[in-house]
Amino acid sequence: MNVYRRVSILFFLLMVCGCFVARAQNNSLGKNDPDAKVVLDALSAKLKSYKAVQAAFALKVEDAKGKLQGSRSGTIFLKGNHYHITVVGGQEIYSDGKDIWTYDKASNEVTITKNDPTTQTISPDKLFSDFYDKDYLYKLNGEDKLGTRTVEEVELTPLDKTKSFFKALLYIDKTAHTLVSIKWFDKSGNRYTIDASKFNGNATFTDAQVAYNKAKFPGAEEVDLRN
Repeated sequence: MNVYRRVSILFFLLMVCGCFVARAQNNSLGKNDPDAKVVLDALSAKLKSYKAVQAAFALKVEDAKGKLQGSRSGTIFLKGNHYHITVVGGQEIYSDGKDIWTYDKASNEVTITKNDPTTQTISPDKLFSDFYDKDYLYKLNGEDKLGTRTVEEVELTPLDKTKSFFKALLYIDKTAHTLVSIKWFDKSGNRYTIDASKFNGNATFTDAQVAYNKAKFPGAEEVDLRN
């Protein structure tokens, strides 16, 4: 479960429904990759047109040799700076943009933490903002096929070499300009792949569905780490 607790935040930073929009200051040649910029700008414009998002996701973790270490799936609801993520197996995550509540069914425990943007690459609540990250080098690797979709592969590498990862690959639908998949390479050797499905950018759900409600988890111990 520890790996998935860690990845749960990593997942939101990357965001299955596509809020991993990055714009870097320079690439390895000292200038922006104009082809990658066109792809990322189209993705950004598409995302900003959404009012509320609902999507299914699948997360796969592999070691450096490609051996499967585990997998998870779930659903995310995102509206403004609020989100609710349900992970199959008994994990629920809520955020109101300021705080994050993570419920673990196995321990019947809710952990409360501050939403600290300095510890996250990109959080899902930035989906509807004018956020452009400036801490990455980027380049367009070309086109590929994921199922029946033609995707464009954008490679991102962090300028800050103290980060735990060294590369991320974004697979963006060439026609729809949506994020289909992300592969994340950790310095530990693990590889994380997040695939999106059943994406709805005009979802309708109530505010209560994305708000943490203590009454939904009777008897759960709360561990408040915000202080």
